[in-house]
Amino acid sequence: MLINDTMTKKAFVKTEIPGPRSKEIFDFEQQYISPGTQTIATLSQLVMDKGEGCVMQDVDGNRYIDFFAGVAVSSLGYNHPNYVKAMQEQVAKIHVGSFTTKVRADLSKLLADHAVGDLYRTQYYSGGAEAVEAALRLAKSYTKKTEVIGFWGGFHGKTLGVVGLIGDDFKHQLGPLPHGIYNTPYANCRRCPLNHTFPECEWACVDFIKQKIKVETTNNIAAIIVEPIQGTNGNVVPPAGYLQELRRVANEIGALLIVDEMITGFGRTGKLFGCQHDDVIPDIITIGKSFGGGYPMTGLMSNDKIIFSKPFANPSGSSSSYGGNPLASAAAYVTVKTIIDEGLVENSANVGAFMLNKLMAFKDKFPFVGDVRGRGLLIGVELVKNRNTKELLDKETCKIIFKECLKRGLIVMGYNPSIRINPPLIIDKATAEEGIDIMDEVFTHVADRINL
Repeated sequence: MLINDTMTKKAFVKTEIPGPRSKEIFDFEQQYISPGTQTIATLSQLVMDKGEGCVMQDVDGNRYIDFFAGVAVSSLGYNHPNYVKAMQEQVAKIHVGSFTTKVRADLSKLLADHAVGDLYRTQYYSGGAEAVEAALRLAKSYTKKTEVIGFWGGFHGKTLGVVGLIGDDFKHQLGPLPHGIYNTPYANCRRCPLNHTFPECEWACVDFIKQKIKVETTNNIAAIIVEPIQGTNGNVVPPAGYLQELRRVANEIGALLIVDEMITGFGRTGKLFGCQHDDVIPDIITIGKSFGGGYPMTGLMSNDKIIFSKPFANPSGSSSSYGGNPLASAAAYVTVKTIIDEGLVENSANVGAFMLNKLMAFKDKFPFVGDVRGRGLLIGVELVKNRNTKELLDKETCKIIFKECLKRGLIVMGYNPSIRINPPLIIDKATAEEGIDIMDEVFTHVADRINL
């Protein structure tokens, strides 16, 4: 066992961070690996060795509570016995191929049994952007239209086919971008770019979509694609009813509503799918991240009427060489079934509410905490220089917060002013509280430096 059952604390750090062995291996890899890997890896320089539950251990023997989960990927945490058993059994039989397998058939039936509305049909892929591109192809196949509406602050992958949907400056110097993609303000009411206040605005940002279509597009919109909660933008939660409003607009203009559930899907928000908070049935859902429990597995879900549209439905028209292979299907099946059977959706709602309540107290204690928001185990903490102007805290100070958390045994996406907290769905209240207590200690430690 990684953790001694008699220990009350999960976090334990015994070396400097990074430790000597981590530093040695990290520096060795830097001689060969490309730059541009994830910030959390390059900034920490940690080399992980193993994990159990919600705790990871590096090669120097330091243990960390995980509020990161591989960007909401590791829904079952680490070394879950169900997951280990299923993967070992499948890899010993057959692990690759496009033929039908019993495990893929069982997975497809499981998803259909728990689908949103009539979205019973699934196609499988290996990367998030690949699944989103497939969803756009499907929307174009069905509507025979060509244009797409995305949102400021949105993120749907980095491949060229979807990079235009990134709603920030990430795509600078990557042009020219694909034609027919238009982005519009998201319902980020704390930082409304239209300078309105909700609900007095009466959904001005939604009405703006129709104005944008009128003056910017060729009025040929195939789809509106949206995240129920914007993860990359800092776990931004829109007001209740937002997806219903987008559903209405999509219906009015004859477009499909694609809900990107890569981060929000499979219990992350306290419901199986994020769109269920608004009681909305999209036309297409994209799924990934926690879907495979750590194995690269993504997909889309839709209904019979839409998914049989051609050319998407032509032979090999929607397929992927790696998508739905036997090992990926085994990973997804055991992950989804465990989430359902072990009540992890309910655990996400309960422990998430506990964490959100604890973190809300930070707003009273620390003047530089401007906002705390979230649903389930998808929580954002916004750090500011000035609460009145909402100017964000500088990144150098945020990096100090991130590294101070590491020194105390907590991994959290805290190197940006919008801290993202998304631990494994199996987390219990005691582990969650220990991690929040570390954040409290670190915030107290850096309070004088911020000088508010």
